Amino acid sequence: MTKERWNDIISDIKDKFEVIDMGTEHSEEEGGVQIEYISFKNPIGEVRLELITKPVVLDKKVMYSNRIGAESNITYIYSETDFQSHFMAYRWNSETNDWEELKELSPDSF
Repeated sequence: MTKERWNDIISDIKDKFEVIDMGTEHSEEEGGVQIEYISFKNPIGEVRLELITKPVVLDKKVMYSNRIGAESNITYIYSETDFQSHFMAYRWNSETNDWEELKELSPDSF
């Protein structure tokens, strides 16, 4: 998903539904992951959409020793300029008080 498409979805949601929460989260793990999210109420209940953007993995280096019981380490090399994004959708489950993934929802349904 592109950033432009994400912004179109956000503006459509703001026009059609009641927005509960909106923001971004940043984590330094996996080369720097940024999550943009919006939570809103619609006819199926409370929904949360996320756009997860992280750098592309350029290389994976495995450091190991041939000795028995030796530890191995995996180091990933991340791109500083190329990023990949994917879209996730969740619905609030009041029985478990947690978000559950919506597999049938796609970005084109907005």
